[in-house]
Amino acid sequence: MTNISPLDALGDPTRRRLFEYLRLGPCPVTELISIVPISQPAVSQHLRVLREARLVRVEKRGQQRIYHLNPVGLAELRQYVESLWDDVLRAFGEAAEQIANTAPVVESKPEEKKLRKRAQ
Repeated sequence: MTNISPLDALGDPTRRRLFEYLRLGPCPVTELISIVPISQPAVSQHLRVLREARLVRVEKRGQQRIYHLNPVGLAELRQYVESLWDDVLRAFGEAAEQIANTAPVVESKPEEKKLRKRAQ
């Protein structure tokens, strides 16, 4: 089994389509085959990659194989996205602080002071 990240696995449009379809709920592989314009063996290969990335899991039910989303891979994906968001918020805070520390102080004009007093 290769070690593929959930993000890498979703980089392929066909795998992303299969994944998005499974977000609607578990379904048999035969149903998944019907939503993409590729052969059954190709769908099986894509599902194998999604399983290796821990984004989906398979359950044998008699002769059928039912695919489900796997919370393990979804948690990895969520952790990655949240780390990006943390970086964005940190950078925003640093930029705001830098602007606040370097912005010149501007005195109000006498007319503005009178308007402010009237508004109060």
